[in-house]
Amino acid sequence: MSRIGERFAELHRMGRRGFIPFITAGDPNLDTTGRLLLKLADNGADLIELGVPFSDPVADGEVIQRASERALRNGASLRAILDCVARVRRDLSIPIILFSYFNPLLQFGEERLADEAAAAGVDGVLVTDLIPEEAQSWSARLRASELDPIFLVAPTTSDQRLSRIAQEARGFLYAVARAGVTGARAILSADAETLVQRVSTRSDLPVAVGFGLSSGEQIREVWRFADAAVIGSAIVREIENAGRATDLVERVGNFVRALRATAEGHSDREA
Repeated sequence: MSRIGERFAELHRMGRRGFIPFITAGDPNLDTTGRLLLKLADNGADLIELGVPFSDPVADGEVIQRASERALRNGASLRAILDCVARVRRDLSIPIILFSYFNPLLQFGEERLADEAAAAGVDGVLVTDLIPEEAQSWSARLRASELDPIFLVAPTTSDQRLSRIAQEARGFLYAVARAGVTGARAILSADAETLVQRVSTRSDLPVAVGFGLSSGEQIREVWRFADAAVIGSAIVREIENAGRATDLVERVGNFVRALRATAEGHSDREA
């Protein structure tokens, strides 16, 4: 069983749901990214999604688009991102998932990426724009390197495609809470629960819900029907707002701890 599978199995044994924060690698720089990975783990993350910056992030809202632009300006290449993961892995026990568009991975080389990501300590790869009909060889390469191929499913995904995705996926399935791009929203779509129910009839994999979550209350609502909640844009905005502040990492850690505390129904002081 992969580290992702083991983490979800542990959560199940404890009767808990997962908390998965997302950050963009290299925003504001890779040294800070390494420290943020450790700080997220210390403040309640069960898994972490690490975004690979891309010059044309069509599935992302403005907050993550700006983060990608900042990271690329600061030289956040895929090679440098893997080196960053490798540096912190010995102090980090929770799973790390690369969240990427396919183009940067193709440029790096599919086989090389699978081998070097595994060597760095990455546990899974989610490709936002890879359709299941074209994913068989990619998924096989990842599995051969003991990496989990993770796929998005959306409210608009047909039942036939859901079944196809379930065959290719490992680790967990990422259910998009609503149609459209990433970005924090004040209201959680009712489509998310229906989608999780549809996925659960076709796969035994855990289901994480993301896209649009912005508060501890929304995380708590997702935990009512899904195995994990992913929160990204709200955290990335906190990084952006911190700018060049010397206490950026601490501020983000406090923000994430407060999100989790609210989701669990108690105050940050009690966490």
